Amino acid sequence: MTFVQLPYGIFLPLAIALYWFLGKRPLATPHTSSSRKVGETAAAVSRARLWVLLLTSLGFYFFALIGQPEQKLTLSLVIFHLVLLLLMATMNYRIAIAMEQRSKGSAKLQYARLDNRDWDILQSIWNQRATQLLISGIIANVLLLVGFKYIPFLLNSIGLRESANWVSDRLIPPLGLSFFTFECIAYLVDVHRGAPPIRDWLQFSSYKLFFPKLIAGPITRAHAFIAQWPQQQFPTPHRLAEALWLIACGAAKKALIADNLGIFVDLCFGNLERAGSGDLWLATFAYGLQLYLDFSGYVDMARGSAILLGFSLPENFNAPYFSTSIADFWRRWHMTLGDWLRNYLYFPLGGSRQGLARTCLNLFLIMLIAGIWHGAAWGYVVWGILHGLALVVHRLSEAWSRKDASIAAFWSSIPGILLAWLLTQAMVFLSWIFFRLPSLDRALLVWQRFWNASGDAQFAYKVYEETLHLQRAQFAWLVAAIALLMTAIYTLRRGLGLQLSWNVKIVLVPLCLFCVWLFAPEGGLQYIYFDF
Repeated sequence: MTFVQLPYGIFLPLAIALYWFLGKRPLATPHTSSSRKVGETAAAVSRARLWVLLLTSLGFYFFALIGQPEQKLTLSLVIFHLVLLLLMATMNYRIAIAMEQRSKGSAKLQYARLDNRDWDILQSIWNQRATQLLISGIIANVLLLVGFKYIPFLLNSIGLRESANWVSDRLIPPLGLSFFTFECIAYLVDVHRGAPPIRDWLQFSSYKLFFPKLIAGPITRAHAFIAQWPQQQFPTPHRLAEALWLIACGAAKKALIADNLGIFVDLCFGNLERAGSGDLWLATFAYGLQLYLDFSGYVDMARGSAILLGFSLPENFNAPYFSTSIADFWRRWHMTLGDWLRNYLYFPLGGSRQGLARTCLNLFLIMLIAGIWHGAAWGYVVWGILHGLALVVHRLSEAWSRKDASIAAFWSSIPGILLAWLLTQAMVFLSWIFFRLPSLDRALLVWQRFWNASGDAQFAYKVYEETLHLQRAQFAWLVAAIALLMTAIYTLRRGLGLQLSWNVKIVLVPLCLFCVWLFAPEGGLQYIYFDF
């Protein structure tokens, strides 16, 4: 079950109805109820809502797993994955609480008799213990991630291919494990930095397994999510319209546009020896659009679903293909991952406080880690290296521009801005090849066939005529039209500040969903980021 499938259209209203029905408080009168009883009722209602969130999230995850026929998951393995996520949540919940607790025996100390030096020693002991717990928690989370996702890759890298295949057939990682792990690490670090731990296991588990964000994000910090709980109320008509509009737009992005582009991309990248240079250039551009529309469509539907349950999830995209530098691209693309990398890797490594050389090294390292996080294959490593090198070049060019006014003036001019945009997007789209084809030999074959490679006429006929029912030129114009539509929407929203009113959105929602039902490919394609 995914967001664009009919079962989710049944599941979500049922979950929402159950959630808000249990949240309906009985009216209290002075003759029948005291303020204490009202408070107890409110607390019971809150617990009931938490249980609804947790159980519906577990149910969603269960059906999402069994809905993946390519994984061939048995019922016992599905249950194992559910139990594993609950155990991971419990482990991080307990570690965070332990970090705040004082060392054993400290309760017996006579605090009034301690001088300043004793207090400093005691504080040092507490801090050391908290740091040890933090390190242990991070190691445990990372080991679980590495154990499930990277052992076959490591075995394959040292030549043990048969062992790697044996392990990969039996050690299937839980869906969304990478996102789950990053949220856990962020939570532990936040508590170590001084944020209070969440003391209610049910509340913490409901946050961790919250089904709209469980599988592919957006990465949401625990305290920002939990802070919304006391102010929860049923969405206003404006918020309802916004939620439904996000769901409709997300479905259109994913099922209507991204999946249709994905059919062409899969055919071209799956038949590299038969595709011509023009086909591969078009497929590379189409894949960049597909990836953005697929992932941003998921996030839109996740945010819309969360609003219907009274929560706000962070935005994850801000028109990344209109950025004019690679640094700006990473402030706009997968923004919650970018924030995570900055807050929990880049700044602890020293950020930009230790000179230009160290800054460049830090930028390179975090992008290398980002590449490894996306998947266990050399293509993702190369993708991370390319983005790391691009960030280094950008930082060096910035330093050079600060020393030369003429260079700074050029990059601020219209030709300079256009050139910067062109260079940035060329780097981003071409590096997506390693993202789409993480096997290096396949990715390098694309680069070889980019130049003067003649395509198979029969292949071209099957792709364009039989599958897409379009000529090659017509499909190219269609892809260009999608890019122009994105440009027009960006210009209207960001440049002119135009927004649709909530009542117009309500009218357009059924139209969008009808178009999805009518024109989306039968069966659809899996979300790309489900693999990560």
